[in-house]
Amino acid sequence: MSKPLISSRSEGLTGSARVPGDKSISHRALMFGALAVGESRVEGLLEGDDVLRTASAMRALGAEVERLEDGTWRLFGRGVGGLMEPADVLDLGNAGTGARLLMGLVATHPFTTIFTGDASLRSRPMKRVSEPLTRMGARFFTRDGGRLPCAVVGTSSPVPITYELPVASAQVKSAILLAGLNTPGATTVIEKEATRDHTELMLRNFGASVDVEHLDDGRRAITVTGFPELTGRHVVVPSDPSSAAFPVVAAVLVPGSHVVLPGIGMNPLRTGLFQTLREMGADIHFDNPREEGGEPVADLIIKHSLLRGVDVPAGRAPSMIDEYPVLAVAASFAMGTTRMFGLSELRVKESDRFAAVMRGLIACGVKVEEDGDTMIVHGNGGPPPGGGTIAVNLDHRIAMSFLVMGMASQAPVAVDDGEAMETSFPGFADMMNGLGAKISAV
Repeated sequence: MSKPLISSRSEGLTGSARVPGDKSISHRALMFGALAVGESRVEGLLEGDDVLRTASAMRALGAEVERLEDGTWRLFGRGVGGLMEPADVLDLGNAGTGARLLMGLVATHPFTTIFTGDASLRSRPMKRVSEPLTRMGARFFTRDGGRLPCAVVGTSSPVPITYELPVASAQVKSAILLAGLNTPGATTVIEKEATRDHTELMLRNFGASVDVEHLDDGRRAITVTGFPELTGRHVVVPSDPSSAAFPVVAAVLVPGSHVVLPGIGMNPLRTGLFQTLREMGADIHFDNPREEGGEPVADLIIKHSLLRGVDVPAGRAPSMIDEYPVLAVAASFAMGTTRMFGLSELRVKESDRFAAVMRGLIACGVKVEEDGDTMIVHGNGGPPPGGGTIAVNLDHRIAMSFLVMGMASQAPVAVDDGEAMETSFPGFADMMNGLGAKISAV
C-alpha cells in the first residue's frame, strides 16, 4: 500500500532532534555479534526495515538475537565458521548492504544460502560481489545479469585472495573481508579511493587482526587474517550522518531555522556532504566532539544560510555517495551552478538515483544537465518553483530529499510513496514536523 505525502513551505525549523542510529554500523554490529563468542550488546541500533531484515537473517543463520525492553539488542554468537545453513530463503527486503555483506559471510561456510529481496533489491547488480567471492571458492547461481534471487553455495576449502576493487565500494570490500574471516591465511582488498571503514574499525574492536597499509601511489591495502576468535562486545551506534543529511539540508534551506542534532557520527569517510555544504556557505557547527563505540561523533548546530554553487570533485563521492540526492536539492536553491563529478555509483543504488534526481528536479522547475557521470544543477538563487509530484520507486533517499525541497520551495512538493523511508529513517515525517516542517498525507 503506497503512502503519498506532500511537503509545504515552513516558517522555520527549530529545536533539537535525535537522528536514528547509523545504518552501516547497525548492520555490522549484528553480523559481528553473530560471529563472536559470548554475549554482545548493541545500543542505539537503527530499527528500520533494512536492519531488522539483517537481524532476522542472523537468527536464521543460528545466532541468538533479541531486543530487550530498554531498546538494547543482545546477541549470542556462533563463533567464526560456526554459522548454520538457513532453513528458508533469506529475504533482505531493500537492504543492499545486508545482502552483499551476508553473501561474503556465507561464501566461506560449507552450505547453500538463497537470497531474495524486494523489487528494488532484485534489480541491483551483485556481480561485483560474486566475482571476487567466486575466486575464493564459492559458487553463485543468479538471474540474468547477476541479480537476485541468488543461491550461494559456500565452499569448505576457501582460498585467500588479493583483490583490487574496480569501483569504490565499501560493500564489496566488506564482503571480501568477511569471507576472509573463515579463510586460512591473509585476505587483502586494495582500494584506489578510501571508502567507509566501519568494517575495519569494528572487526578490530571484536578482536580480529586487520592491517591497513597506505601504498605509495595513494591506494590502500586492507588485510584480514583468517580464523580470529571474535569475542562479544558492547557497541554504541552513533546517529547516522547519511540520515542527518536531510534535517541538516532542511535547516540550511528554510529561513529562520536553528536546529541541533546531537551525537552524529563524524567518521571522516562519511562527512563529505557536511564539507561540501560548508564550502557552499552553510552555517554548520560541530560541537562537543567525542568518541562513542570507537567512532568519532559530534553535536551538529545548523542555521539557515544562503548557498553558492561549487564544484564537487569525484574523489569525494565515496564519502557522500548516499547524500547526492539531497545535495542536488540544496544546489537548486544556491546562487550559481553546482557540478557534481563522478556519480556513476548513483546509477546502481536502490534505484537509478542519477535519473531519479534529474527527473525530480525538472518536475520542480529546476534546470539540470547531465554530462556523462557529472550532474550540473543551475541554482535558482533562492527557492525554486517546486510543485512536482515525485515517483520514488521504493527509494527512501529520493523520498526524503524531495520532501526536504518542499519545506522551502515556492510550491509544495509531493512524493508518491513515503513508506520507503521506513527502511532507514523510521518516523522521518514526524521528526521533521516536530521541528516545524509541514509534511502531511495526500
